Amino acid sequence: MLRQRVTVALILLPIGVFAIMAGEGWFAAVIGLILGLAAYEYVQLFRAGGSQPAGFLVVLGAVALVAARYLDGFTHDTWLVPTLVLLSMGAHVIAYERGREQAATDFGTTLGGIFYIGLLGSFLIPLRALPDGEWWILVVLPAVWLADSGAYFIGGKYGSHKMTPRLSPNKSWEGYFGGIVFSVIGTALLVQIYYQLGLEPTSQITPSRAVMIGILMSVIPTLGDLGESMIKRQMGKKDSGTILPGHGGMFDRIDSWLWAAVFGYFAIVWLF
Repeated sequence: MLRQRVTVALILLPIGVFAIMAGEGWFAAVIGLILGLAAYEYVQLFRAGGSQPAGFLVVLGAVALVAARYLDGFTHDTWLVPTLVLLSMGAHVIAYERGREQAATDFGTTLGGIFYIGLLGSFLIPLRALPDGEWWILVVLPAVWLADSGAYFIGGKYGSHKMTPRLSPNKSWEGYFGGIVFSVIGTALLVQIYYQLGLEPTSQITPSRAVMIGILMSVIPTLGDLGESMIKRQMGKKDSGTILPGHGGMFDRIDSWLWAAVFGYFAIVWLF
């Protein structure tokens, strides 16, 4: 399992760095693909549990929100968001008329996929579009990965106090706090490494600010992981998919990103 996780990470890392550094267009295309796959897995999870969300609209909505962010920031939300809501209601009204008794519940599930994955995940685009946004991305996302890795290793070795026995029995408070320490120290060191290598990302990214990002990205986005665990538990699934050996599905991989994208964006805009 660990070998698979490391192998997949080593393969995806250069692809991710290229997408981040190549420009906003490349980055938006990759994020659109990732969120589209995650949205598809979301649909399959709920279908396994007996729901029937409008799969096409969930995937289309997630990708459309990414495209809207890339084209003109938040401007298109005034018409795109209500359009997605109305299309979803229309689709499920038709489904009910055709005999689907739980169509009203399905409507909520469809909106949940569009906005939980698409709306939250699309914040990665304006985060990348900030001044020196490529470097902010290379601080925010590694902070999440460091927290996940720290929680995995510390929890696996020292975890004895269960954090969420129902949602994720393997998670421990020792792992959670270990992840915070890993993220805070590791993110600050990462920024120092950027400067030591002569990359000089931006004067706005300092070790002290990296510490703040490390705290935010380790304390809060854990809820994204637990939220996806809640969905999988209810639907009776261990993973959202199998596309990433050792990691599960794409939704499994980005569950914390969704929270990190929003909190990272507003932290940088409001605090820095």
